[in-house]
Amino acid sequence: MVVSIRKGTDEAQIQNLVEWLKSLNLEIHRSEGEYDTVLGLVGDTSHVDIDLISGLTIVSNVMRISEPYKSANRKFHPDDTVIDINGFKIGGGNFQFIAGPCSVESPEQICSIARDIKSAGANLLRGGAFKPRTSPYAFQGMRAEGLELLEKAKAETGAPIVTEIMDLSHLPLFENVDVIQVGARNMQNFELLKELGKTDKPILLKRGLAATMEELLMSAEYIMAGGNSKVMLCERGIRTFEHYTRNTMDISAIALLKEKTHLPIIADPSHAAGISRMVRPLALAAVAAGADGLMIEVHNDPAHALCDGPQALRPEEFAKIVKEANAIREIMTKF
Repeated sequence: MVVSIRKGTDEAQIQNLVEWLKSLNLEIHRSEGEYDTVLGLVGDTSHVDIDLISGLTIVSNVMRISEPYKSANRKFHPDDTVIDINGFKIGGGNFQFIAGPCSVESPEQICSIARDIKSAGANLLRGGAFKPRTSPYAFQGMRAEGLELLEKAKAETGAPIVTEIMDLSHLPLFENVDVIQVGARNMQNFELLKELGKTDKPILLKRGLAATMEELLMSAEYIMAGGNSKVMLCERGIRTFEHYTRNTMDISAIALLKEKTHLPIIADPSHAAGISRMVRPLALAAVAAGADGLMIEVHNDPAHALCDGPQALRPEEFAKIVKEANAIREIMTKF
């Protein structure tokens, strides 16, 4: 249930209402909007008298919420969430490019790419240290050493680190990581999500291979229920019957999620297609659909990459996408 408070209401009156609602064994999530204050009631609201609350002079509207996700629901939090990552903001009109290699391979490789993507316009550096691979014989990443190399690249360029966590036991190693990525395979690893909810780090949550949008939002709810509201959702393509691309990029999900949730939406066109030449059109379509950021794989030598080379862009190709994406964003702001 959502209770909207009239603008200009005395704080003491709001607190009186909050305390009364808490006495009904409800948890209250308060959000300050541009025009009013919103109280989100979490718990068993079946016994709450809507007419009684609606009759209060300080209340402008009361609405029952049928969706199972509460904290991630835009009805509870009308304004866009803005996440600050070391001074770089995402959401609420703030757009970021996140770029880097699928996997960290060497000090020279990651530092060179970090410099290139930074000069092209990306503020955040992505790179895999722990790699989930379908085959147990494929390159699994440099693990803890890869995290150290990412920190080295950050020290050189100032770019915050975005990297994927594979297992709860690895969490202590992520102390210096700026954004923890939860991959598609771990989207419903609920024990991991619960623990990430206890951290204060931004979480980039990727949509599962066959997950619905509601399932994605419910996974975000696991993190937020633990107290961490710094969650970004990532559309990275879903598995369908189509075999010409690795996955099917669900552009409609970006627009619909913007309606359903206040959380920032990031698009990953690299994993969606798995083909480098498809990254540009998908990236630009995602921007036009309202994405708050793009995460793109960039490698200085894709032909010899240890992981996902066919979908990686060269730095100069990435720089072109940055310019075109910014041009589309400028056009979209005029409408």
